[in-house]
Amino acid sequence: MNSTARSLFDDPLAGAAEKAAAMLQARKRGSSLPQPFYNDERLFALDMQTIFEREWLFAGMTCEIPKKGCFITLEIGSNSVIVVRGDEGAIHAFHNVCRHRGSRLCSRASGKVAKLVCPYHQWAYELDGQLLFAGTDMGADFDMAAYGLKPVHVRAAGGFIFICLADDPPAIDEFADTLDDYLAPHGMDNVKVAAESEIIEKANWKLVVENNRECYHCNGAHPELLNSLYEFDDTDDPRATPKYKEVVARKQRDWEAEGAPWQLRRFGRRNRVTRTPLLEGTVSMTPDGQAGVRKLMGRLTTPDMGSLRILHLPNSWNHVMGDHAVVFRVIPIGPQETRVTTKWLVHKDAVEGVDYDPDTLRKVWDATNAQDRQLAEENQRGINSIAYEPGPYSETFEFGVIDFIDWYSERMLGHLDDETPALRLAGAR
Repeated sequence: MNSTARSLFDDPLAGAAEKAAAMLQARKRGSSLPQPFYNDERLFALDMQTIFEREWLFAGMTCEIPKKGCFITLEIGSNSVIVVRGDEGAIHAFHNVCRHRGSRLCSRASGKVAKLVCPYHQWAYELDGQLLFAGTDMGADFDMAAYGLKPVHVRAAGGFIFICLADDPPAIDEFADTLDDYLAPHGMDNVKVAAESEIIEKANWKLVVENNRECYHCNGAHPELLNSLYEFDDTDDPRATPKYKEVVARKQRDWEAEGAPWQLRRFGRRNRVTRTPLLEGTVSMTPDGQAGVRKLMGRLTTPDMGSLRILHLPNSWNHVMGDHAVVFRVIPIGPQETRVTTKWLVHKDAVEGVDYDPDTLRKVWDATNAQDRQLAEENQRGINSIAYEPGPYSETFEFGVIDFIDWYSERMLGHLDDETPALRLAGAR
């Protein structure tokens, strides 16, 4: 929205922004957020404008756009984005908005095109966003070069694609370089999507992320997951047992022999990358803990690679193993509604029905996602009560949640301090 249009709505959101800032500044660190952050329409609008329109977001995988003209789309609030493969393998991202009268160019979630053509009046764009055709009636003074698609910042790293809607995005190079390094043995540009699920959780996006950032609930909720997964992934974790530390040391020697990085890397509170063992006797997140794909990823020679855990706030967590990977994307829909997409990735040459069974591959995380959905939705229902007040997190079991809420609070306050955004009409429902 241009500055003139924004100014029409400054006052309505200014009040909400000031109240949000005051609540964040007064909040007790180590406790959950005040109720409005989980269910209020205007604070949801603030979240979308100060977090999801300004931070780097996980959009998809490079394997989803393998050839020139292949594209994916995603919806970030009221903003539709196209990610498309162009000439010489280049990846471009654009606002999915025709420069003529604003129609969406692509209505499908994915596909392959020669050019990007608006279905309304057939304005046509090159895959790099340049306007190629605008009819014959635009007048002699019409400047084709001035009406290319509006670009969105995009960065590919380790097979992951990240986008940022901000004019001046946060730094991402160090994290991206680490992904390239840590994921190189897994050959993430040479994988394919073997299975995909999408669920709508009737809960605020922050509750969905909070639930992921702790395993305090795992013993009581996730029997399938705990068949292969340790509840912790760091030898400095106060819960880490001597047996776990011994397994870690042994596995790290194996991973070094495989040429696979494993050291825990943190990039502030936003990003975290670490390779950690799975339970002894298991090598993959499958019902029996054994490899679910016969053809291993990349150049790996063993499936026993533990889980490379990748956190990217605000909208992704991931597990990359020796035989397959599971990637997760979180996109808010409304104050109490969140879309969670899960994709299972395998070597591109693995043959379904021969090298893997997609139903078997997805059983553990299908069960876990369903369990987490119920937990998040019950959490939301409780928070909506007049009885709710912020409660304390456990520094031992919920330090990941504390880090997430601290990151969210810092980023929200920082963005609000930079510039109070305008409440868009679409957000004031």
